[in-house]
Amino acid sequence: MTITPVHIEIDGLPVPDPALTASLMSGYGHFTALQVREGRVRGLALHLARLDGAHRELFGAGLEAGRLRSLMGRALHGAGRADASLRVYGFEDAVVVTVAEPYAFDGSPQLLMSVPYVRPAAHLKHLGGFGQAYHRKAAERAGFDEALLTGPDGAVAEGAITNVAFWDGEQLVWPSAPHLTGITMALLTRRLPCALRPVTLADLPDFRACLVTNSRGIAPVSRIDRVAYPVDEELLSRVRGAYEQVPWDRIG
Repeated sequence: MTITPVHIEIDGLPVPDPALTASLMSGYGHFTALQVREGRVRGLALHLARLDGAHRELFGAGLEAGRLRSLMGRALHGAGRADASLRVYGFEDAVVVTVAEPYAFDGSPQLLMSVPYVRPAAHLKHLGGFGQAYHRKAAERAGFDEALLTGPDGAVAEGAITNVAFWDGEQLVWPSAPHLTGITMALLTRRLPCALRPVTLADLPDFRACLVTNSRGIAPVSRIDRVAYPVDEELLSRVRGAYEQVPWDRIG
């Protein structure tokens, strides 16, 4: 049974809508993250489909694409931004849009530390992110840039906030263990030779190169634990070139 609060105070000040505030604080919801440039975003249809599908799964009703685009455009206009990091959150009682400074990978090689953790309901970009945040912070304290989430028998799944791909000399191999299909991953899969198959920690030395992707861009991986990878500039150029060919979709 859900208990709806009738009064909530934050730092001693009452909030005007306790039920809505409780919903936002519940941690039960989903989101998508976008990099916006000049009011446009790559893979907009995929982001909208992600939000609609997750909302249907979590709450039994979808989110209409036109409404989402209107809310996103309104938030950008309210912030006075054409370039931004945008997040759209779906809760049972509200859609929340946040606007922040634009961000991109600086392109520097990433160091990954493997950790024994797989996200629950990994196919969803949900708000239950304590586990991945915990492991990512631990990786950073250990001198790494990102955590590599792994399951039973060392099955590689994904990064804490990234997808990971391995180059076998012919195609990009995306691990098939439970993971979120990132928008950048999906866009690259349409444009490059790719395979989805099991990858374990024991397999890592067999690959020629590795990279990570998310809404912020694409970066090479130079080491996972003690397994080192060369930075394959030709591969990076090819992958980034394919991503650059993705058209920008206007939000409004």
